[in-house]
Amino acid sequence: MAAGLNAAGITAYSVPQEHSSVRRLWLRRSPPPDILVMLDARWETTKKRRPEISYGPDRLEEQRRRLAVAREECDLYLPTDDLSIAEVRERVLSFIADWRRRREGA
Repeated sequence: MAAGLNAAGITAYSVPQEHSSVRRLWLRRSPPPDILVMLDARWETTKKRRPEISYGPDRLEEQRRRLAVAREECDLYLPTDDLSIAEVRERVLSFIADWRRRREGA
């Protein structure tokens, strides 16, 4: 996702928060992000998209636990189960465009 956003002219990066016990890991970047987007998918979708993963649904639930603060504080939470990569990218780009318009109008 970050590569697609960067290609569209948006400075974006992925934060491996689900692998870290550091709360608010995304804030350790300099400068911190203007927008925090959290993508999510059910276990069944995750396994279908990445059949090579060796862990099970319990680990996904642990990752969700680690992402609880990010989910609470994100600007956009987007379940991706029924979306293609292009659709996810378009929804994120649309959110960013709306955010920029609101910010300019403030």
